[in-house]
Amino acid sequence: MNAYNIFIVEDDRWYGEILQYHFSLNPDYKITRFETANAFLDNLYLQPDLITIDFSLPDMRGDKLYQKIREINSTVPVIVVSSQQEITVAVNLLKMGVSDYVVKDEAAKDILWNSVIRIRETQTLKNEVIHLKEELRQKFSFEKTLIGQSDALKRIFGMMEKATKTNINVSITGETGTGKELVAKAIHYNSDRRKGTFVPVNMAAIPKELVESELFGYEKGAFTGALGRKTGKFEEANGGTIFLDEIAELDLSVQSKLLRVLQEREVVRIGGNEKVKLDIRLITATHQNLAEAVKANKFREDLYYRLMGLPVELPPLRDRNNDVLILAKHFADEFARQNKLGPITIAQDAKNKLIRYKYPGNIRELKAVVDLAAVMCENNEITADDITFNSIKRENEFLGEQKTLRAYTCDIIKFYLKKNNNDIALTAEMLDIGKSTIYKMMQDKELT
Repeated sequence: MNAYNIFIVEDDRWYGEILQYHFSLNPDYKITRFETANAFLDNLYLQPDLITIDFSLPDMRGDKLYQKIREINSTVPVIVVSSQQEITVAVNLLKMGVSDYVVKDEAAKDILWNSVIRIRETQTLKNEVIHLKEELRQKFSFEKTLIGQSDALKRIFGMMEKATKTNINVSITGETGTGKELVAKAIHYNSDRRKGTFVPVNMAAIPKELVESELFGYEKGAFTGALGRKTGKFEEANGGTIFLDEIAELDLSVQSKLLRVLQEREVVRIGGNEKVKLDIRLITATHQNLAEAVKANKFREDLYYRLMGLPVELPPLRDRNNDVLILAKHFADEFARQNKLGPITIAQDAKNKLIRYKYPGNIRELKAVVDLAAVMCENNEITADDITFNSIKRENEFLGEQKTLRAYTCDIIKFYLKKNNNDIALTAEMLDIGKSTIYKMMQDKELT
């Protein structure tokens, strides 16, 4: 346990030495004594845990000194010791915020002793409250990381919480844009490994010929261009978590080496002989079906089972019901805050339009849609006209939204009109409908 540092500011040397001796009877206390206010202030940067000051110092009154202490340190407890017995002096100092006021008399030493004990206990309780708040913050950070209230998301929270309690490997699956890396980070930072390093690696972004050296590192001279030792990603993650995203992209030649690393819990750098012991949590992610990749002989079956661990399957946004509106509000608020736009509201017709769409690009697409709408809207209100869906998959996905048959018919006709440069005759021929049908729909403004 660290010593509890007490600073005594007392110009009466004899009385100061008595206080110093008295407090020193507790071996946990470290006492530093000053005879002037200025000497004490010069050392306040040392961050004492508690201060006692004499009210009548030769170079500064106690109330003035207390104000200077507060300018430098707003939290350290201060006890004023004074020969003045005027009640108004004590009341004024207590109103200013001093922790206690002790009159110099025969009982002063015992009163001070008890006061220090009380203050220290209060500080301990405050620290415990801060610690408990931090634990609560960690516990509920899942909800801050993944925003929503759907049953599908709540099931994911349950799986994530289970993952944080052990070091089991975690495999995350889900469509692109569902937040796989966010889940990996939340698991890491809410686990016992949070003080360690979180190392994300996107396997799809590394050229195949460099994957092995990136993951496992190499020694100087291991190959042409290896001018020095390189620490691999697994070593970087020692004591923490390594996150291998798009694991299905890993070449078969490297899969066997990864399997050995996971089995032996050690890594050997390319061109070296030294075995580096590993203490890591492995989290992998992919939007592909690994089981199908195993059947197609594109992924090792033994590695598949080694990676599986605790499977977490993230639902697509279209299966999360009203989470769309919760996320949209969050993205709108975030965009407004970052760009200092003031509060942005979402009109009901905009909500209706947002909830009907199926979001093939998932959360990333929703964020892009809301960001654009926040720019285009007037008077800080997003309406349906401000919302534009630009999914690259949308032109060929007429079932992307929940609509009536008539609405889908309109979409199909509009699609082919655009494709045929508004040639009504050609469009009618391709769809096997009458030209008059298209003209009537245009007249009724159904094709605008």
